[in-house]
Amino acid sequence: MSSRRKLTPETKISIVREHLVDGVPISDLCDKHKIHPTQYYAWQKQLFENGATCFTRKANSANEKRQDDARQKQIEQLQAKIQSKNEVVAELLEEHVKLKKASGAS
Repeated sequence: MSSRRKLTPETKISIVREHLVDGVPISDLCDKHKIHPTQYYAWQKQLFENGATCFTRKANSANEKRQDDARQKQIEQLQAKIQSKNEVVAELLEEHVKLKKASGAS
């Protein structure tokens, strides 16, 4: 039979919070909860390393669709702008060729 206790994630966070927020010394926490200081530091490290996941935004299909629509619209606008510029360049080149022929240069 194992004498190890399995503490819930909520319990671990509350223990770490006691030190970080309330300023309870780690030695007092460890005595109170019957844990080893290295265990406390492992939990604290794990909390700081994985803390960013609680701030990540969850995927929202409506939001993703709006973003995709906005990107598609921007792509279409940029393609239209490129097409317009290509037409202007083609007209200028055509005019340049006509002027060159008219001036007698080949």
